This record gives sequence, C-alpha cells and structure tokens, in this order.
Amino acid sequence: MTKSALRQAFLAQRKALTPDEVACRSELIAGHFFAYMEKNDLVDASTIIHTFLPIKRRNEVNTWAIIEPIWLSFPHIHISVPVTDEYNQQLLNYTIFPGTPLVTNRLGIPEPAVGSRYETELEQISVVLVPLLAFDKQGHRVGYGGGYYDRFLAGCRPDCLKIGLSLFEAVDEITDIEPTDVKLDFCITPF
Repeated sequence: MTKSALRQAFLAQRKALTPDEVACRSELIAGHFFAYMEKNDLVDASTIIHTFLPIKRRNEVNTWAIIEPIWLSFPHIHISVPVTDEYNQQLLNYTIFPGTPLVTNRLGIPEPAVGSRYETELEQISVVLVPLLAFDKQGHRVGYGGGYYDRFLAGCRPDCLKIGLSLFEAVDEITDIEPTDVKLDFCITPF
C-alpha cells in the first residue's frame, strides 16, 4: 500500500481505539522495550534516549510508560524530547527531567516550556523511539507526512538505534518508499 492509503487507514484504526486499549497496548510496548534493554545490556549504560511525547487526541503510544520508569529506576539514562521548529522544518532536541514544565504547541504536541529547555547534542543520542502510524516488514515507516523524523534520523550518528513504537502489527510493504526515508532498526508492538 502507499503511504497516503496507510496514513488514512491507520489514523482511522487509531481513532477507533478506546483510551483503555491505548493504555493497555502502551504498557505492553513498554514491557517489551524494557525486556529488549535488559537482554542487550543497555540498562546499565549511561545514555540518552530520545522519545516523542504522546499526542493524546491522536491516540499515540503513551511513552510516559517508558519515561517514568526510566526516571525511577535508571537515573543514569537521560530522556531527550523533540521540539518542532516549523520555520526550519526540523526537530530540536531537549533533555527533560521529572517536573520539567510542558506546554502544548499549536500542533497539539507536548514540549518543554521555553525557559526549561536544556539542549541535547545530536551525537549524544544513542536510542531514538520513533513515532509512526504504520510500518512494514522491511523497517520502513509512515508518519504524519512532514518528514521531520526522516531529517532528524538522517542526522543521528550511525550506531544510533532507531526503534519504532506501534500500536499495530507490520504491514507487508509500503510501496512508495523515497530515498530520503530512514529505515527503523526494528519496531516494538504490543503483540
């Protein structure tokens, strides 16, 4: 299927999920994420994990189910989040801490408030949790269509792990892949 068709179909599927279904699937994703981290000895490393903050009205994966346990149990792991720079069409990256005040931008995306932003250097990020609507078995993804994450991921260091988080399973193939699309290393689902 094309990105446009998948975007339309998966926006509708996400919209149909109840808040309880999103919460349950998000908890399962978080459990799989921590199991992966443990299995690959990544919980002991001092690192920076970059993650999106969920847009609730879009029924996105609740990444707080990952962020809060990291703050509680792994204080040596820092959390970085994106701030959308619409003028330059890029993501800026800031480290957040428990208690960092958040504001919602005009797109509905939670971001650290101005005055509470601590810039994260791109080369310090070793894991990126990538938002998506759909992904295929080859590791390609469909987002909202702005290209922000592809530009961001292209600038990450080569060994940075790119992990998609999806409420649904993979589709067979996205048919209109572009040269600027950055593949995921893998994707975590509730299943």
